Amino acid sequence: MGDEPRWLSEQEMKAWTGFLAATALVERRIDHQLREDAGLSHTQYEILVRLSAAPDGSLRMTELAEALLNSKSGLTYQMTQLEKAGLTERRSCPTDVRGVFAVLTDAGRAKLEQAAPGHVAVVREALIDALTPEQLEVLAEGLGEVSRRLRE
Repeated sequence: MGDEPRWLSEQEMKAWTGFLAATALVERRIDHQLREDAGLSHTQYEILVRLSAAPDGSLRMTELAEALLNSKSGLTYQMTQLEKAGLTERRSCPTDVRGVFAVLTDAGRAKLEQAAPGHVAVVREALIDALTPEQLEVLAEGLGEVSRRLRE
């Protein structure tokens, strides 16, 4: 009897399907806006954001992949695209022959500054402004807890 699945209640199913739909629709809207306005995918934009916030505009590739919740191979592909556009570059780590740093270029910083206002506007329109302050607080707490549990 212990192997019996705990099926979702009607309320739980409503939350789950709402989460799936909202996640897909928000991601689609953000990705479309970034591609149209800046020629970037959402992942590429997030790489630029993470690098711009890092000391000296650089992070080890492994740290960047972890921060983005991305595979190393997926990050390598995105970095290659950003390098071709002159927005990032890779540098060897002077203290570890296996280590590689992702580095934001001046052109990458300029692209991020150009893309950020439109990105923030679409995030507001698609998610933030659709919710009350109370709903935002519950969402932040709930999804924060999910993230904490899954990272353990």
